[in-house]
Amino acid sequence: MRLPDDLAARAAESLAAAHPYPRAFVTVSGAHLYGFPSKDSDLDLRGVHLLPLDEIVGLETGEETVAFMWDQAGVEADVVTHDLAKFCRLLLRRNGYVLEQVTSPLVLSTSPVHEELKELVPGLLTRNHAHHYLGFARTQWRAFERTSELKPLLYTFRVLLTGIHLMRSGEIQADLTRLAGDGPSYLPELIEAKRVAERAELPGDAPPPGRIRDDVLRLTDRLEEERDRSDLPERPASFRALHELVVRARLG
Repeated sequence: MRLPDDLAARAAESLAAAHPYPRAFVTVSGAHLYGFPSKDSDLDLRGVHLLPLDEIVGLETGEETVAFMWDQAGVEADVVTHDLAKFCRLLLRRNGYVLEQVTSPLVLSTSPVHEELKELVPGLLTRNHAHHYLGFARTQWRAFERTSELKPLLYTFRVLLTGIHLMRSGEIQADLTRLAGDGPSYLPELIEAKRVAERAELPGDAPPPGRIRDDVLRLTDRLEEERDRSDLPERPASFRALHELVVRARLG
């Protein structure tokens, strides 16, 4: 999955003009990363910015989080970036979302700091990241039960399969089209239906809700089993390396 070159270039230009700080990286998240964007999907940009030293040590401190939205050629774009230190603190928690941002193959801008963060990812993975994916799946499943929309259903399958893959292989993979082989046989058809419209509902020829619920429960159980047998450690091993990266970035 990739963004059209013209859209990526214009988004990068808009971001550079509006963002108040230098960026260590900006990548694409959301439906584009997950493999099921529709023509009207939002463009979700996530990343890390670098506060200048005087906005860290002085009385007037800079923004740890910067977020804003704009219209990008008819597509709603939003960006959220965290200061490097805050982002590294998030990386040390059981937060799969920030790991997916670092490793996203859809890159708008990068830097040596980004490259170092990616190199540290293997030492940040733990079996406790399964809790993130289990919790996210529960939230999205409840949203699907309320709305019958495809988007939260695909998010449910996506996070469960991402978590299973992580526990089993020690690799972050957020693209549902690359994970669908481990899911129910009807997933490719649901993905294609979602690509037609952002707010598409469950198609009339989809499996009955009872079967879908059983498949979600089965994958939930499998994620818990993979967590319990995973060789991943309980805690991240890269704390000191992250600390040193933040110090070098601050002083450099």
